[in-house]
Amino acid sequence: MAQALIFLVVIAVVILKSAIFVLREYERGVVFFLGKLSGTGPRGPGLVLVIPFIEKLIRVDQRTITMDVPSQDVITKDNVSVKVNAVLYFRVMDPEKAIVQVENYLYATSQLAQTTLRSVCGEAELDDLLTKRDEINHRIQAIIDKQTDPWGIKVSLVEIKYIDLPTEMQRAMAKQAEAERERRAKIIQAEGEYQAAEKLTAAAEIMSKEKAALQLRYLDTLRLIAAENSSTILFPIPIDMLEGLRKIAEK
Repeated sequence: MAQALIFLVVIAVVILKSAIFVLREYERGVVFFLGKLSGTGPRGPGLVLVIPFIEKLIRVDQRTITMDVPSQDVITKDNVSVKVNAVLYFRVMDPEKAIVQVENYLYATSQLAQTTLRSVCGEAELDDLLTKRDEINHRIQAIIDKQTDPWGIKVSLVEIKYIDLPTEMQRAMAKQAEAERERRAKIIQAEGEYQAAEKLTAAAEIMSKEKAALQLRYLDTLRLIAAENSSTILFPIPIDMLEGLRKIAEK
């Protein structure tokens, strides 16, 4: 009698465990009735009751899932071999499609993200891959989102985490960056010399018209020279005298 009672208790516990489910706020239950999808739609959250051995409930997490896309070997459009890694953000919008339309939506989304990452990065040149990362991220996200839409999955964001370049390419890019900095420095120096020449030309034109200005500039220069510690005595020669000597020499 005691053994029969224990057996009945075990059977009752098993039946209750297979019939009662408590789903969290972010969970939904997809119910199958004798192998067919139940027409009542996803159940939950809260307490969900199913018919033991006749109905089967599968939990589906509807929170945003962060998936790391493994590093992929990519050959860019300009024949440079790089390794690209990315991260994918998505969530299940339709639990029934995620269970019925694909065997394992997590594995399928991961594989699709890897192939799309290789395909899109392989169509871009290395410079675009480094400078137009936002555009490439958006393109990858649009492709994956379109392919996973029949599975009831919404891809919200794709971000390329890092791009691993070969050592030779890193050295070449460092030399290129150094050459670019030198080029900019020379351009800035040339622009400064050009502006200084323009100012000196303008000053020379003004002084050629005003002899008094030239005389004052001459005297100021002598003052600066005399301020230095020197034993040489300077006697300024009037500019008019130099002008007269120049005319005599011309005649």
